[in-house]
Amino acid sequence: MKNKEGQQDKRFKIAHREALIGIILVLINFIWWYGFAYGLGSTKVEQYSYIFGLPAWFFYSCILGFIVMVILVIFTVKFLFKDVTFEEEEGEVK
Repeated sequence: MKNKEGQQDKRFKIAHREALIGIILVLINFIWWYGFAYGLGSTKVEQYSYIFGLPAWFFYSCILGFIVMVILVIFTVKFLFKDVTFEEEEGEVK
């Protein structure tokens, strides 16, 4: 939405920034998962090492990766995202 001065509403700027942060988090998750799953998992089954009874590649890519991403998302929402109201401001013309 544009206001009467022709500037874009500040809520859209915030939304675009937060969407970019979300895309970055998805890329981090994919790179983490792919790196461990295909990096450690590309060896022969007989050479696998195990953590808590799971293959190391699975533990690092799926279990630890999930925990790391949950912590990153909590940190991101708590410190980087802003609370934005959806209501029109009083001085703004529809």
